[in-house]
Amino acid sequence: MKNNKKRIINILVVTVLACLILAGCGSPTSVKAEPIGLEAAKAVALEDAGLSASAVSFSTTGLDRQGDTEYYAIDFTSGDSSYEYDIDAISGRVIECRISQGTASAAQPQASAQPQTTAAPSNIQTGTKTSQTGTQSSGELIGEQAARDAALEHAGLSDSQVTFLKTRLDREDGRQVYEVEFYTQDYKEYDYEIDALTGDVRSYDYDVETYFQTSGNSGTGTELTAEEAKALALSQVPGAAESDIIEFKTDRDDGRIEYEGEIVYSGMKYEFEIDGYSGAIRSWEVEKASRW
Repeated sequence: MKNNKKRIINILVVTVLACLILAGCGSPTSVKAEPIGLEAAKAVALEDAGLSASAVSFSTTGLDRQGDTEYYAIDFTSGDSSYEYDIDAISGRVIECRISQGTASAAQPQASAQPQTTAAPSNIQTGTKTSQTGTQSSGELIGEQAARDAALEHAGLSDSQVTFLKTRLDREDGRQVYEVEFYTQDYKEYDYEIDALTGDVRSYDYDVETYFQTSGNSGTGTELTAEEAKALALSQVPGAAESDIIEFKTDRDDGRIEYEGEIVYSGMKYEFEIDGYSGAIRSWEVEKASRW
């Protein structure tokens, strides 16, 4: 009788162990998430932009990586608007969207005899993104000379009017760009980021490198008011209103009054510094405004 009980207990133990082993073998293994695919990424971008595939022309599409994040770079145009999307390759979430509108028309700037009234070049049309080639990306880099030409065309300058400081290939937000820097004979410095595949102007900065000695605002000895400074900055961004100034403050630089601020309008961000006495725009920086 005791032997029968021992035999039954042994059978139960073996059965339990077998079940545990089988349960372990049948446990699910982790599966690595796969990218959603290029076509799905395109569909996400088009849905977010509210456009159909027939209404756009794709210029750049492909899988890219920044850090540990894989994403699809989806660039396309519709009418006079350009769209640049970064779509998470796994979740399909819109990581970033940059939209620009219009086409810049460059005109040759006239040399100013009185630099104390220097403002941002009127030939650089604000709130725009330009394509110097007007062609779709072929997948080939445009080259340093083409990048310099694109920057000069946008600034309305010729090669003989400037001195180049650098032209180099770099990567910004997962895209290859040419960084182009040059200055003019009257010491205005320009910094450009040119898309290395399309020749588009992605961003640019304009700085007055010298500090002009003046006797006051328009020779009256009075200071520029904050409202006058705002109006001056807005005059450089056609269509923008005071409500588009998201930051504005009065500062002092080497004992002189200076107005600093930011304008966000039509998908672009403009940062400026204005001298409180002469009204000269000492710094004018433009880049695409991120949606989030």
